[in-house]
Amino acid sequence: MKILVIDDKETLSDLVAQFLSSSYDVTTKSNGIEALAWLQQSNVPDLIITDLQMPKMGGLEFIDQVKQSGFFSEIPVMVLSCKSSSKDRIECLKAGAVDYMVKPFNPEELLIRIENILENTNQ
Repeated sequence: MKILVIDDKETLSDLVAQFLSSSYDVTTKSNGIEALAWLQQSNVPDLIITDLQMPKMGGLEFIDQVKQSGFFSEIPVMVLSCKSSSKDRIECLKAGAVDYMVKPFNPEELLIRIENILENTNQ
């Protein structure tokens, strides 16, 4: 199973990738534009994990782009952000995100949430 992790902080995306790589094939990108370009090269992950605050294209705009595209709209998107307000969570969930976790996060909780999302998607 493939997971795309989008975060402009390389240390965090590398940490997430390292943690998940024992169970998943993980690709990292540093912003929404890079991620969309990667998707358009016929890469279709089983899950996308994105930060919200990134240069060039932030997470919310990225979610909008993915959900409006017919081809990628079925890929579940999870938000992993340091923004913890209820308003931010609601905005992302309304845009189509399936889950929202706040940084710093517990790696075990992240893994469980990912497993649950993938299990629900593949039913």
